[in-house]
Formats: sequence, structure tokens, C-alpha cells
Amino acid sequence: MKYKTLIKKLKLRDEDFKAIKEAVATAEAKTTGEIAVAVTPESARYCFWELLAADFFGALVLVAMLPFSDKIQALYHRLYWQNEPSWILPLFFIISCLAAVILAFYVANIPAVDRLVIPRSVRKTCVTNRAFRYFTESGVYDTKEHSGILIFVSYMERQVRIVADSGISKHISQDLWNLIADELAENLRKGEAAKAFTTAIEKCGELLAEYFPPHEENPNELPDGLVILEDAEW
Repeated sequence: MKYKTLIKKLKLRDEDFKAIKEAVATAEAKTTGEIAVAVTPESARYCFWELLAADFFGALVLVAMLPFSDKIQALYHRLYWQNEPSWILPLFFIISCLAAVILAFYVANIPAVDRLVIPRSVRKTCVTNRAFRYFTESGVYDTKEHSGILIFVSYMERQVRIVADSGISKHISQDLWNLIADELAENLRKGEAAKAFTTAIEKCGELLAEYFPPHEENPNELPDGLVILEDAEW
């Protein structure tokens, strides 16, 4: 999924990006904690599952055509003056099944179908792994007080993760972050992306401010705003 396509699906405008960035800055002004926000089109390449589904569909097409072998062969009898080549019928089945596999693989890449094809447990694991990967890549893990959090959204899988650094985990239960993540996912489902992100950021900021109040010097250790990630390469 391309950058512009993802932005269009999320219904995010330039002013929404600005509002999200301001929400992060406002939240971080009240705490030494750091908030990173990222969205990815999908968290992994799911070619194995898409191809498996396509192969299964191709097999179903083959099974469905077998009872009609005589009728298909009779059709070829009408096209040839004498006996048709022996390889015509097998070739017809091969081409039909191959076409079915190609079509099914294309359809399986549609996000709504993808979510049906890929097992939920696989999607959950891939989103979690991608969130932790970006948690490391973005440097959220490396803040001075280990008080950084990552709000991570994976669009195709329709899943949200909030990953908190070790300093935060000692004071704030992951269950609280999960509640914010669930609310964020629900607001995204309603098509209110800008509100979803700003609300989640505000609530994360309130939690951080309670346990990590600002010091006299409160440097901004991570870039503010929403980051749109590229498609996963693995």
C-alpha cells in the first residue's frame, strides 16, 4: 500500500498531522516521558498464507470441474474434424487451475480478504513483532529515563499496540496502555483518525505525567508527530 493510499484511507489531512504533532508536544511538556506515534500499512509480508489460500482455491476449482470431464471432452469433439489431441483435456485443466490460483492470489491481497485468509494468531504476532522492531529502530528504548512509549497502528491487520519502555513498566501496568489502545482502535474503526490519535496521546500523556513529572530541564529526545512507515520487507 502506497503512502498516499494509506493517508486517504485514514482520512488524514495536513491539519490533522499538525494537530497530532501539537498533541504530542503538549503531552510531553507535562512529563519527562516521550511519545512516539507510527502507522504502518501492514506489519509483515503474508505471501505464504495468500498463496496457500490461492492454491486451495485452485484445488477446489479442479475438484469442481472433474465431474464435467465428459462434457468438456465432448465440446472438443465438436471443434476437431477427427480425434482431438490427447493432451487437450489435461491442458484445459492445468490452464483453468492456474488461472484460478492467479485470480485468488490477487483477491487475497485485498485487505478485507487478507484478514480472512491470514490466521488471527499470525496477524497478532506479526504486529507485535513489528511494533517492537520500530520501538528499537526509532530509539524509543533509548531515552534518558527509559520513559518512552510507542503508539503503533498496523492498518491492514486493524490492530494497535502501545509499547512502554522498562522505566515505565515498573510503575504503570500494561493493562492501562491496552485500554488506551482498544479505544484508539475503536475510534479508528469509526473513521475518526485525527481524534483517535490526539485522544490516545492525551491519555498517554496524563499517565506519564503522573509518574514522570517534568524536570526543570525537559529536553525533547524524540521527534514529535505521526510517522508513516513503509510496507514491511519481511
